[in-house]
Amino acid sequence: MSWNAESARETFARDGVVFLPQALSPAALEQARKAYEWSLTNPGPLASKIPQKTDALFYQDLYNPGCRDAYRDMLRASPIPALCTDLWGTPDCWFMYEQVFLKEGGESRRTPWHQDASYLCVGGKDLAVAWITFDPLSKEDSLEFIPGSHKGPLYDGSRFDVDDDTAPLYTSGQMPRLPDIEKNRRDYEIVSWPIQPGDLVIFHTHTLHGGAPTHTGARRRTLTLRFFGRECIYENRERQAGPNVPGLHKRLKPGDAFRDDWFMDLAKRAA
Repeated sequence: MSWNAESARETFARDGVVFLPQALSPAALEQARKAYEWSLTNPGPLASKIPQKTDALFYQDLYNPGCRDAYRDMLRASPIPALCTDLWGTPDCWFMYEQVFLKEGGESRRTPWHQDASYLCVGGKDLAVAWITFDPLSKEDSLEFIPGSHKGPLYDGSRFDVDDDTAPLYTSGQMPRLPDIEKNRRDYEIVSWPIQPGDLVIFHTHTLHGGAPTHTGARRRTLTLRFFGRECIYENRERQAGPNVPGLHKRLKPGDAFRDDWFMDLAKRAA
């Protein structure tokens, strides 16, 4: 690996995203790939095809309750939880949920610009999304970020409308509508990296990001893993936002420490 832990922590705090080349060993990458394949062959209740204007496939699945068992060994052996605690500077780490994506079969749409936090009932400093791709990607075809946006406003979520990427998810107007970043790219600092399998991108759930389209003959297989740590609280959102844990919204109230027995404790604590 060609990165420094202290520098990575500073970058994550400043930018809300950090690129860690070859953070995953071949063995860790293979375990992650097997977890991804398990998700594809065992779709959960929220598996879906994201609407598009082409015949290309844009598939996702998330909150599969079976992943707690199917992913357990992979997560406990993975270096990612320890990397998260290094980035946060606090020792606790819990696995929140998984999300898998598959784009293939032609020209797919972009993943609209958004912040994951808009879809979640958790806020705080110690939040991280680990983004793993199993296919090499050019800088232009990779996930893109607006550094520092995790310190700015939390926008309404995109509802992935095929005609308007900024169409709001919620109706109350409590959060401002997403700006049209894609039509005004010159107004923003946008970063991305060419990716090889084994590379890892970790970003805060408040960081604005969007995914490039895929093209004919290309495929993008992506596994994202979401984690939280000590400095996190329950936040109320409309429609009982995720993660999709039975009874979570009854057990917690706004401002409570974000904790629940459902979440997998992955902290490597000293004896």
